[in-house]
Amino acid sequence: MIPPQEASARRREIEDKLKQEEETLSFIRDSLEKSDQLTKNMVSILSSFESRLMKLENSIIPVHKQTENLQRLQENVEKTLSCLDHVISYYHVASDTEKIIREGPTGRLEEYLGSMAKIQKAVEYFQDNSPDSPELNKVKLLFERGKDALESEFRSLMTRHSKVVSPVLILDLISGDDDLEAQEDMTLEHLPESVLQDVIRISRWLVEYGRNQDFMNVYYQIRSSQLDRSIKGLKEHFHKSSSSSGVPYSPAIPNKRKDTPTKKPVKRPGTIRKAQNLLKQYSQHGLDGKKGGSNLIPLEGRDDMLDVETDAYIHCVSAFVKLAQSEYQLLADIIPEHHQKKTFDSLIQDALDGLMLEGENIVSAARKAIVRHDFSTVLTVFPILRHLKQTKPEFDQVLQGTAASTKNKLPGLITSMETIGAKALEDFADNIKNDPDKEYNMPKDGTVHELTSNAILFLQQLLDFQETAGAMLASQETSSSATSYSSEFSKRLLSTYICKVLGNLQLNLLSKSKVYEDPALSAIFLHNNYNYILKSLEKSELIQLVAVTQKTAERSYREHIEQQIQTYQRSWLKVTDYIAEKNLPVFQPGVKLRDKERQIIKERFKGFNDGLEELCKIQKAWAIPDTEQRDRIRQAQKTIVKETYGAFLQKFGSVPFTKNPEKYMKYGVEQVGDMIDRLFDTSA
Repeated sequence: MIPPQEASARRREIEDKLKQEEETLSFIRDSLEKSDQLTKNMVSILSSFESRLMKLENSIIPVHKQTENLQRLQENVEKTLSCLDHVISYYHVASDTEKIIREGPTGRLEEYLGSMAKIQKAVEYFQDNSPDSPELNKVKLLFERGKDALESEFRSLMTRHSKVVSPVLILDLISGDDDLEAQEDMTLEHLPESVLQDVIRISRWLVEYGRNQDFMNVYYQIRSSQLDRSIKGLKEHFHKSSSSSGVPYSPAIPNKRKDTPTKKPVKRPGTIRKAQNLLKQYSQHGLDGKKGGSNLIPLEGRDDMLDVETDAYIHCVSAFVKLAQSEYQLLADIIPEHHQKKTFDSLIQDALDGLMLEGENIVSAARKAIVRHDFSTVLTVFPILRHLKQTKPEFDQVLQGTAASTKNKLPGLITSMETIGAKALEDFADNIKNDPDKEYNMPKDGTVHELTSNAILFLQQLLDFQETAGAMLASQETSSSATSYSSEFSKRLLSTYICKVLGNLQLNLLSKSKVYEDPALSAIFLHNNYNYILKSLEKSELIQLVAVTQKTAERSYREHIEQQIQTYQRSWLKVTDYIAEKNLPVFQPGVKLRDKERQIIKERFKGFNDGLEELCKIQKAWAIPDTEQRDRIRQAQKTIVKETYGAFLQKFGSVPFTKNPEKYMKYGVEQVGDMIDRLFDTSA
């Protein structure tokens, strides 16, 4: 049970808390009442504001709509006025631009094209909106006049500023292939930059707005003429240069590298001159070939103009490639892309046809020369054909995209040249074999026949054109391998051909040697020709080419030469036989000779003397051009005769076989040697 004091304290505590709670409740009640009052006041204010907004909206919306309508009306008026101004401006285009169109675009292209743009828009407007309007006819007429003026301006600019490329510049352009640094500088400026830009602007306008392609014909006709004239000018340059100085030169590029002029001679292809120079060298060493009357036209007499023509043609071919490349670069800037190939094809036709025609003329001249047996003229085909084949990859690249007929022109010319070249080689071999034996045409002194020198000279020339000549021969092969022949195959063909010519030559020389009545002269003739052939083969490196298919050729010629020397030496037997030991009488020393024995000795002396004098007189007029061979043959013969004659003199020189010994013993041993030393020497 709780004590009374604690219960009383507990009750007071509870009463205090209750009182506090009642106070709090009273505060909350007062706050709620105030809040309700504020809410009522706010609702009243918002209701009033809403009412006022509704009144304002009802007043403003009609005003806004009216203002919006007014603004739309104003915009429509402005647009209408603008359209009217725009339409009215089309009616003034003709009068505003007529003066500019009449005066033309020269010197004012930008302004002119601006006027043409205005006229074009006017034409489009009247066509769409008033096709029956007289104004349409006016602007149409003005547009056509302006277009014609632009076409005329295009033609005028191209005509006035398209210049022929000078031969000197072309030669520098060609020679620039070997000098990369120079080649970078060698870009041809066909048109001044400002003119080029005007031409490009006009061409683009004519294509895009003028719907006109006639200017492309104008372009290719003008540029074609310049290209053709440039190449012809180069050819004339060669002719003039050759007549004045002999060799055309390529001076420094104008306005470039002035401090270091490059006077470089242009490249000259391998021509007959090299073989002629070789022949001159051989002549200095005693291998001269005198005219022996061959029906072959002598190569040494070849007109130098052939070399000029050959060089000119070769350089014109190279010039065409370079100039055509440059023309395409220019054309690509001016002519629309889908018209470029066709226009370029037309542009190069005249120059290309000129080159092909000249090439066919060379083939035709070679064909006629073959009939005349003038194989020196045929040789011009070789350097030209070689150059055409070397240049063909560049040709094919330049002609990419042109018509098939254009692309096939060069291959056709190459085929023609290969065919005529192969025929020339074959006919030359046949002529070597069939050259007639004419007694009056044979060299009287037994020297080298002109047939031999011509044959060797021709073969020496082939050294510079081994691949070309081999290809000519291979082109005539019917075997399947000929279609894809290798360099080794063509080399073997050429070696076989050279061996054939040498074989034909040897057979013909044997036949010709029979024209001589004296076997000794016949032997000297064959010796001279065989020796000339061998030395020529060795000196010109033909022997290596021959050895490809004929390993023993050199040894065979040496054997032939020795055989002819032996044949010649037999001519002296009729002299030495008189005093040979086997034909001398036998007698006892100290025993008086009988009349018959004395007579025999006299006959031996007389026979030797007469034979020696006769042979020396005859053989003195013969010739052995090779100094080494001449000395060798003299020495060998001198040794034989001196030994035989010396033994004879020793045996019979002191024998009293006559009262007049000086009549029979006319020559001493050394005298005989001196006489033999003067053989083969017409000046002695």
